[in-house]
Amino acid sequence: MSDPTAGEKFQLLVDLMVRLRGPNGCPWDREQNFDTIKPFLLEETYEVMDAIDARDWPELVGELGDLLLQAVFFAQMASEENLFRIEDALDAITEKLIRRHPHVFGDETAETEGDVRKRWSEIKAEEKRTKGEPDSTLLGSVPRSLPALVEAQQISSRAAQVGFDWENAGQVVDKLHEELAEFAEARASGSREKLEDELGDMLFVLVNMARFVKVDPEQALRRTNAKFRRRFGYVERKLAERGRSAKESSIEEMESLWQEAKK
Repeated sequence: MSDPTAGEKFQLLVDLMVRLRGPNGCPWDREQNFDTIKPFLLEETYEVMDAIDARDWPELVGELGDLLLQAVFFAQMASEENLFRIEDALDAITEKLIRRHPHVFGDETAETEGDVRKRWSEIKAEEKRTKGEPDSTLLGSVPRSLPALVEAQQISSRAAQVGFDWENAGQVVDKLHEELAEFAEARASGSREKLEDELGDMLFVLVNMARFVKVDPEQALRRTNAKFRRRFGYVERKLAERGRSAKESSIEEMESLWQEAKK
């Protein structure tokens, strides 16, 4: 007997969710709704990202399963309300991928990533017109609910697609120096509003710098956060070996241990 296919295993997950939400299923699962499950979707997404950052592939297996569960959970609740079924969601993404890759599944060609992104945006606009949706601004479809770093990345990328952009990374560096000078002026002014405004400008320029050098700013910051955690953890452990906590230690002692951690 051959091993179950991915489709058969996916159907098993769907069937399990039907049973969990059924009359003889789990009381907790039955009580959930779209709004109560949303936080779990976000949590599982970040746990997937953590596993990828750690290159922990066995952990990623489990986290991807948890993420798939969220999709099945939402679809089952929708099915119970006669809104749509999981099959409809699968059809939707399959059709979308084929439609938005005419250079793979059709007669068009795309030589670069930029060609693909440009055509992708054009096809999305065509889809909206076909649905009779009113034309929106270029940035109007970027959700305002996104984390600020991701939102900055998306809106600057879309503006760049129509030519509103710097010519090279050097110009972005120059802009960063300009914003640093303006931030210094804001500090001197004592205005909290100006300070917040200029700090935001600096962060926005840094996001664009990341775009020019093809680095994901979210992932770059997550890596730096992880690095800080490791190094500060080293400082705390070494201080504990000396019978002291961080609060009981001088900045000079902690800085010395920090330099050890870097090595």
